[in-house]
Amino acid sequence: MINLYARGAFPMADKNGKIDWFFPEIRTIIPLNNYNVPRSLKLFMKTSDFVYRYDKETLTVVKNCASRKETWISNELIEGYEKLEKLGFLHSVSVYKNNKLVGGLYGVTYRGAFFGESMFSNVSQASKCALIKLLERLNKNGFVLLDVQYQTDHLKMFGAIEISLQNYEKLLLNSYSKNVHF
Repeated sequence: MINLYARGAFPMADKNGKIDWFFPEIRTIIPLNNYNVPRSLKLFMKTSDFVYRYDKETLTVVKNCASRKETWISNELIEGYEKLEKLGFLHSVSVYKNNKLVGGLYGVTYRGAFFGESMFSNVSQASKCALIKLLERLNKNGFVLLDVQYQTDHLKMFGAIEISLQNYEKLLLNSYSKNVHF
């Protein structure tokens, strides 16, 4: 799995659980040196009673992300993520309210790259706050690349952009020159 991630591929399971690896020619990233925090979210985060934790209950975060009517996160992928966590490649941002997990996100890291996989929110704004905390952490720790796979309206509000495969591969190579930790 980590070899495929390191090349820029990412997995998705179909309805039957069959896992395919994707390597699109147009890539979506959130530039770590030029992301956006919506003004209303900044205000919300200042007054919110959310508590944020890194790498706590990571598999619970994954399972919450998979807990949807339709999901691409199969049981086999969850088993793979569990192995990646044991090897130190799977990471998460968890959001708590009143000591209860209410949102979060997870992804895979390889050197200076973070491959964002999925997020969930059981309380309004929780996943958005998790993404801001992820962006702050990646910058603080010297990461180069935040790969978010596909463009969505949700990610656009944070400054997600589409780039060519050629530009993506340059960022990927640059990120591998960094020996950073989540």
